[in-house]
Amino acid sequence: MAEENPTIQAPEENNIAETGSITAKTSRGTVHCITIVGQIEGHMELPAQNKTTKYEHLIPQITAVEQAEEIDGMLILLNTVGGDVEAGLAIAELIAGMTKPTVSLVLGGGHSIGVPLAVAAKKSFIAASAAMTIHPVRMNGTIIAVPQAFEYLSKIQERIVDFITGHSHISAQCLQQLMRETGQLTADVGTVISGKQAVDIGLIDAVGTLSDALNALYNMIGKTPES
Repeated sequence: MAEENPTIQAPEENNIAETGSITAKTSRGTVHCITIVGQIEGHMELPAQNKTTKYEHLIPQITAVEQAEEIDGMLILLNTVGGDVEAGLAIAELIAGMTKPTVSLVLGGGHSIGVPLAVAAKKSFIAASAAMTIHPVRMNGTIIAVPQAFEYLSKIQERIVDFITGHSHISAQCLQQLMRETGQLTADVGTVISGKQAVDIGLIDAVGTLSDALNALYNMIGKTPES
């Protein structure tokens, strides 16, 4: 009987399956695309049935993109419900600190800690049908009801507000007002905003599609000193 040869996946297929990333080369430049979907997983593993983005996968990817001479820019596709605050901020800080052109596109939702991730890129887009949820910091598990615990939560929220306002055109007052809204969410405090609203308040740069995001990224690549 003939021996069967094992099927070997192409590196691009492995990257998509394992980390949701791919590098595409065109005449206009080479772009690395990462996807941030589901819940952002931090130091604790989430149940297997949860769709997650693991920060230990994204951090080395982003670092490698910044260092790789053959990659000209990065596209970040977002459809996330949020997740671990410190993991999300760590990824956002890495994206914001890149020297290469970066563009983000919110598809479906960019909720909670997904907001800093969306604004971390040098240019941000949101689909017309997408939404973003802005709410105060929440904590799961047992909380000791002492002033220090609430002060800790306040400091975390301050870090998030500072990052968002530092990388977008929304004011801290407007952002905090959206966080404290009580009439929109049935079981929480906060605000859900549409793609157009996100642009109107200065949170996101423009409403757009995948082609809009790619065109913006290629235009940025064309202006880099290396070109």
